[in-house]
Amino acid sequence: MVETRKVGITDTSLRDAHQSLLATRMRLVEMLPIVEVMDQVGYHSLEVWGGATFDTCMRFLDEDPWDRLRQLRKGFKNTKLQMLLRGQNIVGYRHYPDDVLVEFIKRAVINGIDIFRIFDALNDLRNMEQAIRTVKEEGAHAQGTICYTISPLHDNDYFVSFGEDLKSIGADSICIKDMAGLISPYDAYELVDRLKKEVDLPIQLHCHYTSGMASMSYLKAAEAGVDVIDTASAPLAMGTSQPATDSMVAAFQRTPYDTGLDLKLLAQVSEHFKEVSCGYEIPRNVMGVDTNVLSYQIPGGMISNLSSQLAEQKSSHLLNDVLAEVPRVRSDLGYPPLVTPSSQIVGAQSVVNVLTGERYKMISTEVKNYLRGLYGKPPGEVNPELLKKVLKEDKPITGRPADLLEPQLEQAREDIADYLEQEEDVLSYIIFPNVAVDFFKRRKGELPPLQLNSSCNNGKAVNAVAEINEQPNLVQDLHLDALFNVDETLIWIDECNKVYPAG
Repeated sequence: MVETRKVGITDTSLRDAHQSLLATRMRLVEMLPIVEVMDQVGYHSLEVWGGATFDTCMRFLDEDPWDRLRQLRKGFKNTKLQMLLRGQNIVGYRHYPDDVLVEFIKRAVINGIDIFRIFDALNDLRNMEQAIRTVKEEGAHAQGTICYTISPLHDNDYFVSFGEDLKSIGADSICIKDMAGLISPYDAYELVDRLKKEVDLPIQLHCHYTSGMASMSYLKAAEAGVDVIDTASAPLAMGTSQPATDSMVAAFQRTPYDTGLDLKLLAQVSEHFKEVSCGYEIPRNVMGVDTNVLSYQIPGGMISNLSSQLAEQKSSHLLNDVLAEVPRVRSDLGYPPLVTPSSQIVGAQSVVNVLTGERYKMISTEVKNYLRGLYGKPPGEVNPELLKKVLKEDKPITGRPADLLEPQLEQAREDIADYLEQEEDVLSYIIFPNVAVDFFKRRKGELPPLQLNSSCNNGKAVNAVAEINEQPNLVQDLHLDALFNVDETLIWIDECNKVYPAG
């Protein structure tokens, strides 16, 4: 008799799916009409917050990310809500002190988050411990995350060992986060099987479809005993997003892995997002299949951005050179998994290396901080020549990066006293100072509201980035320094907000 292992579904349509395909531009007003139907489906959870959504809400959509969460929580009465937390980076691109991290988690729980998927771009356990501990203290579910990658250092032995480490610091479950679509079906089977047997925690698999293998990997993972898989509503699936919820549910019907979800309800959900997505322009290079990702390993959203950055430098013909340079830079930096912010750091340096015609002729602040150890410990040995060139006689720090940071909450509360309307505003300001202040000013009427494009009803594109790309006169020549802000929806550097003590 075949053992029945019902597979749970986490739907990413309200977060990662539109981050991957629509530059994170979906608005709350486009989500709320389908909430009641989605709440009836019976998902394991819905990913609705975190990642790039926090930044984008304030910067591009004139939305308060905390209000978005509260309204979604109010609508989803029966379904657990989940967020992506970047460990000590929270929802930003650098480390924040512990007082900020702890308060952020407390406020996220109060406002409606049930499950926190906690990761660190370098798989550095020290950057995850405080987050996992706090989530558990607040009574929420702490999902420890393995950032999956391929390198001479990373294999299933490494990932199983890291899974054991995550369990040792209190993780309630483990997610294998395959952000670039790299995991093959049989590697997925072996890794899930070993994690289930050797770590003995619930296992969730998160794959992007970039290489075209994700659905097959999900099937083999189900055979190995995976507990939950991440999918997206069909109109927001495939390409650099996740496999389609509708398709995976249909594939598992009448098998030992039957999800139990209703395809008729899922069809209603898909019809809604089909209408929503018609108001956006999805770039062709984020759809389809690209097995080259198995070499350069850049998450899908970065590919289109590297293309646009090169176009702005009138250097589109160099894209293949940049993609070839990415693995070399990654090797020099000790093979970090390419996920925010390490993917942006590696991608930006690769562009500059190619454009200048000389490797490391210019080195970004982010690479310097990486080499100093301010993002954590690189997985492998850093190129010693590069290390010497950048740090001279200095040595990388060996401790936990966040231990260098002073508390920020009280000072930040004083800084924005004139704009403070809720306690959560302090956190928004600390994480994205300039963006938050502009948002607060618009909210108070001191700045005009953003001019948002109309949605699908009158056929105009909502995605402002697409419209800008269609109007060359709006794109100005950039200096090379500008390339270090690689992806406007993923990484912005507030240079005036220096948080680490000077070298």
